[in-house]
Amino acid sequence: MTEHTDPSMRGPENLPDAGSPNHAPAATPAPDDHAKPLRTKARRPAVLGAMLKRLRQPIPGAQPRLRFEMPPEQLDMREAEPSDAGDVDRFGSPGPRISAQHPLYLGFMGTVGVGLALLVYWIGSNTTQLLLWIVAALFIALGLDPVVRWLEGRGIPRPAGILLAVSVLVAAVVGFFATLIPTIVEQVTELVRQAPVWVRDFIDSEFFRTLDSQFGVRDRINEELDKFVNNPEAMGGIFGGVVGFGSTVANGLFGTLIVLVLSLYFLAALPAMKKWGYRLAPRSRRARVEALSEEITRSVGNYVIGQAVVALLNATFAFIVMSIIGVPFAVLLAFVVALLAFIPLVGGLIAGVVVILITLTLGWQSALAYAICYFAYLQFEAYFISPRIMQKAVAVPGAVAVISVIAGGSLLGVLGALIAIPTAAAVLLLVKEIYIVRQDNH
Repeated sequence: MTEHTDPSMRGPENLPDAGSPNHAPAATPAPDDHAKPLRTKARRPAVLGAMLKRLRQPIPGAQPRLRFEMPPEQLDMREAEPSDAGDVDRFGSPGPRISAQHPLYLGFMGTVGVGLALLVYWIGSNTTQLLLWIVAALFIALGLDPVVRWLEGRGIPRPAGILLAVSVLVAAVVGFFATLIPTIVEQVTELVRQAPVWVRDFIDSEFFRTLDSQFGVRDRINEELDKFVNNPEAMGGIFGGVVGFGSTVANGLFGTLIVLVLSLYFLAALPAMKKWGYRLAPRSRRARVEALSEEITRSVGNYVIGQAVVALLNATFAFIVMSIIGVPFAVLLAFVVALLAFIPLVGGLIAGVVVILITLTLGWQSALAYAICYFAYLQFEAYFISPRIMQKAVAVPGAVAVISVIAGGSLLGVLGALIAIPTAAAVLLLVKEIYIVRQDNH
């Protein structure tokens, strides 16, 4: 039998001479046509990685953006002492601090405190609208933070999660205004077109003729119209009302844009803001402050998400019932129901009354049918949906919730009613974990 050996297993002494005429160089195998796409696909990630690496490199001549970093934590104050004591001896040792009971110290610090209090009051009274925008943006950022953290847990980077959450919020706001503005324009146009017809029908009615024959209503109306047209102050009042309405709408749109931008910034900087806030507390109490703050922010975020889910379910049910009954402007009214349902306790009731009043244009039968369906759903929501959704958010007694909502609405309007229950929950948590614990230890 002939033994076949692998050429690759031969030693160097057994290999044939490359210059031997009996040994011709091995022919290079032709590349396989099917291997070309595989090599191309394998080369694409490397090319993309090189492009991303090049994009991350700074532009020549560009300076990096300065960032405001926190100072390092001083664990031992002896490290901050000067190493060279010659300068201290040169200027002498510092004397004792002035006593806190000294009249000069008391008078000066008291004057400074009163001045700072007046300054804060003046700033707050002149920037009320800005403060409301900041509070609303912070409330929205705390509400979106659980969603962003949930996306982070699923492997999505935080910037991408922030972009996705804010995009959904912006889409909801744009959808509301895109539904609201055409509806308002359509209704105003229809009102202007039908107003002369309504006036002519009313003048030709038997009721108006009776009033005119007894009280001279027609002459009185013509006289008042002549006075109104010839009065420049009245015409200026109409023009001023139109300008005021336009400025109100513009301020509302501008405020919405400011709140969305601030929400984006707060959401992106929320971890750094928390770290800075925790550094303001004494180091001995920092862990407890951090634990309480995290619990408060978690409860606020869960409350906002839970209230959003409840409002979405409420609006969905209302839209289905309105579509079945045939209520006009069902989409717009569904947005209104969703916004009003955000207000705890009374939002759903107000939304039901608004839709019922509009449904009366179709007849009392339609309004009664909608009222039965919607208020039955509110009872189902109060006893079955809300407890299961809000069980991880906040636990506030009913009386405290009602009082806080009324007080918040009286102070800050709709925004105050929205943040009333989370604020009450935070106050109850602080009272429970700080004041009651301190009283128990005495």
